Order: sequence, then C-alpha cells, then structure tokens
Amino acid sequence: MSEPAASSGFEPVRIGIVSISDRASTGVYEDKGLPALKDWLAQALHNPLHFEARLIPDERPLIAATLRELVDEARCDLVLTTGGTGPAPRDVTPEATLDVADREMPGFGEQMRQISLRFVPTAILSRQTAVIRGKALVLNLPGQPKSIAETLEGLKSPTGEVLVSGIFAAIPYCIDLIGGPYLETREDRVKTFRPKNAVRVRPEA
Repeated sequence: MSEPAASSGFEPVRIGIVSISDRASTGVYEDKGLPALKDWLAQALHNPLHFEARLIPDERPLIAATLRELVDEARCDLVLTTGGTGPAPRDVTPEATLDVADREMPGFGEQMRQISLRFVPTAILSRQTAVIRGKALVLNLPGQPKSIAETLEGLKSPTGEVLVSGIFAAIPYCIDLIGGPYLETREDRVKTFRPKNAVRVRPEA
C-alpha cells in the first residue's frame, strides 16, 4: 500500500499498521483504527510513507506472527498496533508484542497512560507497551481514533503550548538509535526531540 512522496529529499519510511479486533476483522462493524493511524501519520511526517496494513482478530499467535512478518519480511521501520490492550480475557496484544521482542521499551506505555489519565481514571487499566525487534520499533496504541491522536501528539493549550508531550516526539530519535531512517515531523503537528548532535541540517534548496 504505497503513498505518494510527501517531499523530495526525505528518507522513505515503511510503517506497519495493525488493527486488532475480533468484531472489526469479521465485518461486524467498520474498522476505524487503520484509517486513523494512516491519516495521522500522513499529516505528521514529511517522509514518503509506505504502509503495510493488517486487520486481524484478537488471537495471540496470529498477532505475534503478524508483527514478525511486518518487521522481518515487509521490513517495516515502525509498527503501530491499535486495540486489544485492556484487561479483558481477549485483550492479548501486549503479550503478543512481548513475544516478538528483542528488548522492551516501557517508557512509551507509561507516557500513554499519563496522557489518558488526563481524561479518564480507567486509563490505569490500559496495558500498552513498546518493544524493539531488530531495527524496528513496535508500539501498542489505544483503540479509539481520538485516543490514538492524543497519545501520539500529546496535549496542547488553546494557545498551542505543549502541556503533555505525545509519544511521537521521541519516536524519530529512537528509530535513529536502532539504525532506522531519519524521520522528520511537521512541527505544527508534533515536534521531534533530538539531542543537538543528532539533528541533521537540511541543505537549502
């Protein structure tokens, strides 16, 4: 599923997006997770994007196999899942994500819960996590489009001041460190945080 280049000179990025839902995967209702992820990423990144989209049920072995396929075969640099992170018996996305991990990155889940707690006390029931597999970052996100956007871009005041940083502010530098492409965000959407010595200066056209 290829997308047109956002701008010449930016590194292309392969992104896996996975919506995990028994009912959406069987057509009981329309999946909203994949369109929400795709739209937000297309608006937030300058890079040309290639999406690998998957809609699957809440089955731990299938989720793990899908994540392995996206990283090992489709060569995605970043994989984002949505759905299946609560305490219900069928919510097994975090377990499946840990099944494929080389290393765990718990700070992402901690920050997502901090953002969600601004809205609902039940955010503490969420079990989102993140892991590194090879040279890819794999992240669990909430299931609702509004919550997806809030956790990715954070919370801002009416004047645009950042009140709580979203997790995407740290994703580009994380991908730098594990050997992936250089992600460049649109600052009106989310500002990337990198140490000064890690920032690339774009030559003038």
